[in-house]
Amino acid sequence: MIKLRDFKKGDERELWQLKMDTIKSVNAKDYPQEQIKAWAPDEYIAERWLKRAREMNPFIAELDGKIVGFADIQNDGYIDHFFCHHEYQGRGIGSALMQHLVDKSKGKLIPRVYSHVSITAKPFFEAFEFSVVKQQAMTIGDQALINFLMERKADS
Repeated sequence: MIKLRDFKKGDERELWQLKMDTIKSVNAKDYPQEQIKAWAPDEYIAERWLKRAREMNPFIAELDGKIVGFADIQNDGYIDHFFCHHEYQGRGIGSALMQHLVDKSKGKLIPRVYSHVSITAKPFFEAFEFSVVKQQAMTIGDQALINFLMERKADS
């Protein structure tokens, strides 16, 4: 059974590894290797990631005590991170996280929930009634990665 919980201090390193492993294995089917290397560097900069993880304050998905996903929603409805462990894809973890984010957005005075979504994640977000606002290029280092600004009306 998938358990959702709040982020706690000490989760940071495991979230970083989950994110990097997922990009390198799942997103690699839709992005060239040079872009994957820019997006998921081997170098771990602890101070920067610790600060970012704590600021985004994600929700954590666990299965049998193991972190298998994480996602956040900011006060303005922005989903900054949404990752499911590469070995646990297709097991309902993403759906549980997304439903949790959607539920959290209800009742707030935000007009929409939105995110910058990878090519890989686009069909998943569409299944949750997100629509493409525009295709765009996100620059990381010297690489321009295609992604999509997608949104869902907060009341949907």
